[in-house]
Amino acid sequence: MSEYKHKRHNVSVLIYHIVCPAKYRRVVFDAQVERVVRAICLEIAKRYEIEFLEIGVDQNHVLFLVQSVPGYSPKKVVQTIKSITAREVFRQVPGVKKLLWGGEFWGKGYYVSTVGKHGDETTLAGYVRKQSNDKTYKALHQQQLKLWG
Repeated sequence: MSEYKHKRHNVSVLIYHIVCPAKYRRVVFDAQVERVVRAICLEIAKRYEIEFLEIGVDQNHVLFLVQSVPGYSPKKVVQTIKSITAREVFRQVPGVKKLLWGGEFWGKGYYVSTVGKHGDETTLAGYVRKQSNDKTYKALHQQQLKLWG
């Protein structure tokens, strides 16, 4: 379960849903490769500020639900996961390299989406919209529009 990450100057709950396909969408995730990927992810979590909340493995792709900190962009999180798991899968399960003749484990693309802890986009949009109901703010905003317009 996700938790608040307290840093020196911020508190965050950054959760990402990530999907990474195998190179050429090849079916490479058998029980042995899945065990290696899961074990490597536990090591990544110890070394980096990336916590794996869930890992789902299909035959040709892996789904991750991860929590990280603001210092890591979603791209950095994905790069870290993909590079370390690929290197270790090739090292620990050398037969996989034969299935992927290009020498790369993961496909170049990936899917990433943020996941909300306290509501969906519609709920948060309503909350933010309600914050601007203050008459003082609206008056100030109207003055700024006149100056800029």
